[in-house]
Amino acid sequence: MNAQLDISQDKALLWLMAIACGLCAGANYYCQPLIHSIQQYFQVPESQVALTVTFAQVSYALGLLFIVPMGDIVNKTKFIPLLMFFAAIGLFICAFAVNLPMLWAGTILVGLFSVAAQVLIPLATMAVQPEKTGEVVGFLMSGLLVGLLLSTSLAGLFSNLVNWKLIYIVSSILMLILALMLKKRLPHVPTAKMSYGKIFQSMAVLLLEEKRLIYRSLIGGFAFAAMSTLFSTIAVLLTSEPFKLPDVMVGVTTLIGVFGALSTTKIGKIADQGYTSLLTWVGVAILATSWIFLYFGGTSLISYILGYGIISLGLAIVHTSNQNIIFRLRPNAKSRINSIYMTVYFTGGACGSALGVYAWHHGGWTMTCMVGLCLVAGSALFALLDRLLLPKTQTA
Repeated sequence: MNAQLDISQDKALLWLMAIACGLCAGANYYCQPLIHSIQQYFQVPESQVALTVTFAQVSYALGLLFIVPMGDIVNKTKFIPLLMFFAAIGLFICAFAVNLPMLWAGTILVGLFSVAAQVLIPLATMAVQPEKTGEVVGFLMSGLLVGLLLSTSLAGLFSNLVNWKLIYIVSSILMLILALMLKKRLPHVPTAKMSYGKIFQSMAVLLLEEKRLIYRSLIGGFAFAAMSTLFSTIAVLLTSEPFKLPDVMVGVTTLIGVFGALSTTKIGKIADQGYTSLLTWVGVAILATSWIFLYFGGTSLISYILGYGIISLGLAIVHTSNQNIIFRLRPNAKSRINSIYMTVYFTGGACGSALGVYAWHHGGWTMTCMVGLCLVAGSALFALLDRLLLPKTQTA
């Protein structure tokens, strides 16, 4: 790789990219804490408003599968700002929606095009020296994860202080500003010469030839499923006895996860030294330990907050380790590899959310914790299978 493309020295650009990752990732989650406010505004059944969350998740999954792979064959310096522009349009539509279908349309646009972050991260790995891949990915992941965590808190706060539409207005303006700034500063990197249809044929080949990609995707998918089990039950647990917290405080409680998100840069540096396998097992162990704290968190808010912070750290370690490995598999197919990985990752998240709701309704908090722990065990199983692929002398 040409040394002049090493963006690790350009701190201003890295910060812009990290903020963009956080804004894009968070944009898809604003609707989650606003269901009640939106229901009151449009005067429609809450069950209909809840479909907004489903539309956001499904459209994001479609974007991961059909838009992110294009990052390997197009000019990323133009493609990424364009995706952010369309995401901003979707946010504007949400902000000025006059009925629920209009909000749905805006949400779908945001979901489809907020995948810009998942094109931005592979670009960064192509514009940095290989030995700094983990450090840069970790830094961008810090921005992405902080954006995810702050999105629901800020959306709820803005809704309580002013209006639920304010978060959409502010973020759409910021999205446009960042898109313009990135268009001028993003580095040019090589692209593969193939048609859109050939992309998916090559992705099928990747699945057949790269077993580590499959295993690492499943490790991440099960880990995120365990976290999503928590996401889908946090509101019902903390707003009921014995806690009875208001919606705003539920959002504030989750901010403990920021510490895990901010650790990804350090984790990435350790991964760059060849300790990805060790880090994976540490991450899985932390995920398992978190559910002990979360179990007692059913009656103790302090234990719950500690558990939430610990599980966020464990997920950050596993996810950063996974990305450090997969981006080294095929240097000329990073967007396609990321598309496969993130599609499995968020599919795991969707399944974890559904399992969390099911467990809550059929066995309460105890069954929810058991499901979470079983999902961590699934992550550990595929970590073991991945480790068996490696020569005994190899640590990565």
